[in-house]
Amino acid sequence: MNAESKAVIWSVVTVLLVGALATVLLGIHRRQRVTLQGAVIREDSDPQKRQPIPEVQITATAGLTVGQVKSDASGFFSLKLPKGFRRQPVTFEFHHPDYRPLILHESGGEELYIAHMIPLAHSPDVEPESESGGPKIVVSNIRVRYSINTTAEADVGSAVKTFQVVNIGNVPCHGQPPCSLDGRWKAGIDARSLDAGDGNEFRNARASCIAGPCPFTKIELGELAHGGRSLTVSARDWSDTATFLVEAEVVHPMVSNLVRLSYPVVFGQALSFSLPGAAEGPSIEAEINGVDIVFPLGPNLFLSWAECTAAGNKDQSRVYRCVLKPGYRFR
Repeated sequence: MNAESKAVIWSVVTVLLVGALATVLLGIHRRQRVTLQGAVIREDSDPQKRQPIPEVQITATAGLTVGQVKSDASGFFSLKLPKGFRRQPVTFEFHHPDYRPLILHESGGEELYIAHMIPLAHSPDVEPESESGGPKIVVSNIRVRYSINTTAEADVGSAVKTFQVVNIGNVPCHGQPPCSLDGRWKAGIDARSLDAGDGNEFRNARASCIAGPCPFTKIELGELAHGGRSLTVSARDWSDTATFLVEAEVVHPMVSNLVRLSYPVVFGQALSFSLPGAAEGPSIEAEINGVDIVFPLGPNLFLSWAECTAAGNKDQSRVYRCVLKPGYRFR
């Protein structure tokens, strides 16, 4: 076979290999699922009033592929198109009873899509008229009250105890434990336990060798570093008798309930505030036409004068948003 024939054969083989590789890569690409992510917010010229819109029905259409999802409390949506979807233009449709329908034509890439929806006249984001046609009820001086459990510690005193590990040095171990760390010499081991008392706990526990051939000893912590009501310390000695000292502070933990106040931010017909993950029993205090009233939120986030939603953050805190009902206005 001459050189020219070999070159032709190698060219054909190369083309076949490239074609097979392209087919495999195309198949993998077609099998990948495309995720479309975005957020739905209220349209407003003031960025501070572009509040997230939950419960928006979202439909994405790309050729014959259709996907549907609803936005969550933060306005976020994530829509995974089925396997085999080829990247192509996507049409989004957004529907919510309080906002004008919105249609967006996008590229279908995996960028972030932000939908701005315009509120209708009856939307809670638009300042409503009172149902009676008379003056609206004024909501003012709003505070959010919640509690957090904290632990304080009262100093009770300290604990001090000595103990000895009795041993005779220079006795070969011969593989019969306990032995020295290198297994050469016979060792002695002893332990002591301390009790802080009912309702008390140890803090900053420590142990040390204070007499005897301390270089040939080792303190084995046991439960020394764990705190709690009791602690145990053990020591190993592979020379002559050594003396050890155990010390710790004793405290009395006390759980207290601290009440905190937070002040929400008001934009338009909505107020927003956040609470730490450890917050308990949140309630809203507000003046309703000049009368100071406490409104417990409860698990259903019910308020007689507003509709509230909440969304969780990765740090366990929660963000609340309350929109006034018809007939109410903020001062």
